[in-house]
Amino acid sequence: MASALRTGGSGTDFKALDACHQQIAAHLEQLDALCAHLADKGVDAHAQAEAGAIEAFFSSTSQAHHQEEERKVFPALLSSADEALVATVRMLQQDHGWIEEDWLAIAPQLRAIAAGYSWFDPDELRHAITVFLELCREHIQLEETIIYPEAKALAAKFARRRASLPPLVFKAAAPSSS
Repeated sequence: MASALRTGGSGTDFKALDACHQQIAAHLEQLDALCAHLADKGVDAHAQAEAGAIEAFFSSTSQAHHQEEERKVFPALLSSADEALVATVRMLQQDHGWIEEDWLAIAPQLRAIAAGYSWFDPDELRHAITVFLELCREHIQLEETIIYPEAKALAAKFARRRASLPPLVFKAAAPSSS
C-alpha cells in the first residue's frame, strides 16, 4: 500500500513531480541570474553555457512534466464536486498553455545566446523572462499548496477503498465467450 500512496495508485509518482518542481525552481533562478549576467557582461562563455542548459531543460523536462500532470494528476480532480477545485485545475491547464506560449518566445533567443549571438533585445528578453518567471512560480505554488495535496488525498482514498475490497476469484470452469 505504501507504493500505492507513493504513486497515487494511478501511476502518478508525486515524489518525481515534486522533484521536478525543485528542478524547475532552480532553472528559474538560473534564468533570472542569466538576465542579470547578460545585462552586466553580455554574451560570454558563461552566458552561452547557461543559456544552452536552461533552454534544453525547459524545452524538454519541463514540458514533459506538464504533460504528465495533464494525464495523471488533473483528470481525477476535474471530476470533483468541489467547484473551486475544478476551477483551479482548469486555470492550471490554461497556465500550461500560457507557459508554453511564453517559452516559445524565449527559447529562440536563448538558443541564439548559446550559439554566441547577441542580436536579441535585452529589454524585450528581460520583460519576457520576468513574465515567464512570475507565471511559473505562481503556477508551482498553486500546484504544491492545493492540487498535489488534493490529488494525494484522493489517491489515498482510492487505495484504501481498493484494499478493503475482497480479492477477485476466478472459477476454473467459467464458460468461454468464444
